[in-house]
Amino acid sequence: MRSQLVLTVIGRDRPGLVEAIASQIAKHGGNWEESRMAHLAGKFAGILRVSLPAGSTSSLRQALTALEREGLRVVVEVAESAVAETASQRLRLELIGNDREGIVRDISQALARRGVNVDELHTSCEDAPMGGGQLFRASAMLRVPGEVPIEELRTTLEGLADDLMVELSLDAVTDARTR
Repeated sequence: MRSQLVLTVIGRDRPGLVEAIASQIAKHGGNWEESRMAHLAGKFAGILRVSLPAGSTSSLRQALTALEREGLRVVVEVAESAVAETASQRLRLELIGNDREGIVRDISQALARRGVNVDELHTSCEDAPMGGGQLFRASAMLRVPGEVPIEELRTTLEGLADDLMVELSLDAVTDARTR
């Protein structure tokens, strides 16, 4: 029987961090299944899912904890059993506008009030083309419960986009792995 673990990692960015984690996973008979990792503000941060023989969980946890001596903090959680998904629709939200405080808060509040789950969220700030400050970009994969009317959600988000002075699009996603 195999166990599933979810690892979160953070440390000062430097070459070899991914290799250090991957080596320990392989050493304990584990398989690196999926991950999201990034360099942010001089730090390396990520989340990954690993499967491994059930009897190896404790020893892998200890080995990963030992990586703290190298400046890499790893939190290990046992993955929850897959829960049967209720009827839902996947949508991609794209947003761009002048950066200001509260954009993520306001959009996420509107989504949460309707029971919409944010499965993935990618954000960035960049210089505006004509020297007009910072542009904020966001791309999110959403899971919308079947009972939430998509057009009502779209209308709500478009109204909020007008208030925030951002451009927003909401499109259906047919392949859950598409980003």
